[in-house]
Amino acid sequence: MTGEDATFIELDGVEKVFEVRRRAGLLRREKREVRAVDGISFRVPRGEIVGYIGPNGAGKSTTIKMLTGILVPSGGRLRVAGIDPSRDRTRLARRIGVVFGQRTTLWWDLPLRDSYGLVRRMYRIPDDRYRANLDRCVELLDLGDLLDVPVRQLSLGQRMRGDIAAALLHDPEVLYLDEPTIGLDVVSKAKVRGFLRDLNAERGTTVLLTTHDLTDIEQLCKRVMVIDHGRLVYDGALDGLHTVGESERMLVVDLERELPPIEDVPGARVVRVEGPRQWLAFPAAHSAAPIVATVAERYPLVDLSVREPDIEQVIARLYADRPGL
Repeated sequence: MTGEDATFIELDGVEKVFEVRRRAGLLRREKREVRAVDGISFRVPRGEIVGYIGPNGAGKSTTIKMLTGILVPSGGRLRVAGIDPSRDRTRLARRIGVVFGQRTTLWWDLPLRDSYGLVRRMYRIPDDRYRANLDRCVELLDLGDLLDVPVRQLSLGQRMRGDIAAALLHDPEVLYLDEPTIGLDVVSKAKVRGFLRDLNAERGTTVLLTTHDLTDIEQLCKRVMVIDHGRLVYDGALDGLHTVGESERMLVVDLERELPPIEDVPGARVVRVEGPRQWLAFPAAHSAAPIVATVAERYPLVDLSVREPDIEQVIARLYADRPGL
């Protein structure tokens, strides 16, 4: 592995400071600095899928925009494939793909097919390569019936799959995904996750994923980085994050009839009871399987579900344990 491969994405003490002006009276405005990213350092090797998570306003999207060259860092050093994104954005653009979940890169009034044709011209993709990549994306993302539909008529889930395909037509070496499953239904989420797993396994595409959906992280990433208030507060395995933050998952149990609180299930505790429904909390780093099996064996079940911890709660607990952050 070459040096570039070992540190495909590299940030050293990267900062981004915005100057914000606000009214401080009828005729006076005052300015203040907002530190959106505050001295972040990390490295991502080629071919890794990394979750980059945090609450709203933590600095995730700002980091992605600096990695693509849209924003220029206020300080520090940043390289992607050995390239400074802000100084050589055009050369880097041929090596990266970007999907912003709340914005589309497709042309609103054009059918998907025409939008993809424009992408082909922009990146000067050879015809055979373009056709092969398009066919593969259409098949795996289930876009066949949508190619002649104007983008404005697509549902959010359909448009998101269309955006992901557009970002991959030129064979990028790294893919930045900012909330790629936001607003998607369960079926669409499963298709997107499966596609990203296959993409990484078959082509070794490096993926940096920002999301509020911890299921995205659990199914796709072995490594997760947490950013809050512009600072990197955790970098490691997801189980380690749950352990450090002492986060909990919730087993919601619907019984056939109202019963006393379930208190004989090792590793779980009842936190709420409403009629025949009970909520059992257990450590997020632990498997739900033995708890589910015990409840199913001992109690008359109608239904049950497992709810994942909210990432904001995980980070709040992380901060509570580290008051100096």
